[in-house]
Amino acid sequence: MNNLADTVVVDPGFGGGDKQQQAAVSQPQDPSAVVPPPATKQSSALKKTSRYRSRSLSASSTDSFSSASYTGSSEDGDDVPPREKVQKNSKGSSDFCVRNIGAQHAFGRREIEIAEQEMPGIMALRKRAAEDKPLKDAKIVGCTHINAQTAVLIETLSELGASVRWAACNIYSTQNEVAAALAESGIPIFAWRGETEEDFWWCIDRCVNAENWQPNMILDDGGDATHLMLKKYPTMFKLVKGIVEESVTGVHRLYQLSKAGKLTVPAMNVNDSVTKTKFDNLYSCKESILDSLKRSTDVMFGGKQVVVCGYGDVGKGCAQALKGQGCIVYITEIDPICALQASMDGFRVVKLNEVIRNVDIVVTATGNKNVVVREHMDKMKSGCIVCNMGHSNTEIDVNGLRTPDLTWEKVRSQVDHIIWPEGKYIILLAEGRLVNLSCSSIPSFAVSITSATQALALIELFNAPPGRYKSDVYLLPKKMDEYVASLHLPTFDAHLTELSDEQAKYMGLNKAGPFKPNYYRY
Repeated sequence: MNNLADTVVVDPGFGGGDKQQQAAVSQPQDPSAVVPPPATKQSSALKKTSRYRSRSLSASSTDSFSSASYTGSSEDGDDVPPREKVQKNSKGSSDFCVRNIGAQHAFGRREIEIAEQEMPGIMALRKRAAEDKPLKDAKIVGCTHINAQTAVLIETLSELGASVRWAACNIYSTQNEVAAALAESGIPIFAWRGETEEDFWWCIDRCVNAENWQPNMILDDGGDATHLMLKKYPTMFKLVKGIVEESVTGVHRLYQLSKAGKLTVPAMNVNDSVTKTKFDNLYSCKESILDSLKRSTDVMFGGKQVVVCGYGDVGKGCAQALKGQGCIVYITEIDPICALQASMDGFRVVKLNEVIRNVDIVVTATGNKNVVVREHMDKMKSGCIVCNMGHSNTEIDVNGLRTPDLTWEKVRSQVDHIIWPEGKYIILLAEGRLVNLSCSSIPSFAVSITSATQALALIELFNAPPGRYKSDVYLLPKKMDEYVASLHLPTFDAHLTELSDEQAKYMGLNKAGPFKPNYYRY
């Protein structure tokens, strides 16, 4: 089988990227290189005089501090790599690999309990469906971000009858204490903050290829679990009943596979469901961009000049939030429709080169590659903050900064100063990866919406009668989108108006919905 493409994507993200942009998305490496021999341990201590840091020597790569934890609880001072440890939970199981289960699981459990209070939809679904066990006999391989919010989804799937094995889709976003709490509760989880790329693929492989366990469902965020199983375990892949994918990058890969005739199982694209793209992408990013920038740099927004690259749902949320804080916001766009929207919303649409010398903050939100390159960064003024809110880690050409003439200085977790020979520096956040999941946290309520969407998609695919779904990519049925929204309305004490029989007949609708045609653009 031919490789899907030629470069590695190691940073599938949550709630990033925009479907309005046609992304040039990179693909994972060849499966023969998925699980190479264990690498030798390297020190994370860096000399201040070093002008170049390789990817494997990056202090950010080995730092175990979790910015997503308000107290910094993920720092445990333990330098022993998790794969070299022998750990067991209180039940005697060692079927997991986390940073430190003993020191962290209690705090992680409290983090999960806090998230549950702000995730009413997924908790309501758990309560309503727990007795019926709609996922009984489902064996789900999960590859998503590992934080308190996704832990609520993982435990919900278990409550609904599923057997799960889980890995992280991002090497920086894992909350170590949450992973420890899941391991303590008996979930086979393989994830820690600061994995190397070799660790990353090893963890996914441990979830897919387990003794006496045959996966029949995949829940993916970026397509890496799907890709690994397809390329390394093709016979196992054919026995999967369905794939649920929630990211721009992963969905793009699924459509590529389908077009090439290599997708042999049904897949559900939940990224383009209304409840995902309009709430997780727009409202979640609208709040988390401010938290990410403030928490990592202490920047004051009033009067700052900002350029947001991309005006899809993520870009809209970021631009609106920054404008609301008093920033002067510019937009770059390739799509004339999105550009017109930005103009009508009061933003000036520009080319990046027109403003790059003057802006204080650059935010990418396109899902594309090489949006901000070395040529742009050479022109930036000293102190400019550069970060990515798009799905993949390809938007900012970070490799273009890894040259001997530039000095990398780590100033905080996920915050690097890149210093030019003349003394100018820019502030790069999360090495170009998803800044909201690397440098802060995301609103639990928004994740509740996405999690409920994912759970319903899994239930639908797993229980669908033979023949309902063929080997293709499907959108979440509109009725399920509306159900997810209805699960969250009680939080706001919102009361829906009901159609009379006469009104329903006039509109040609069922009184119970769905209320909009598939082509309606909310």
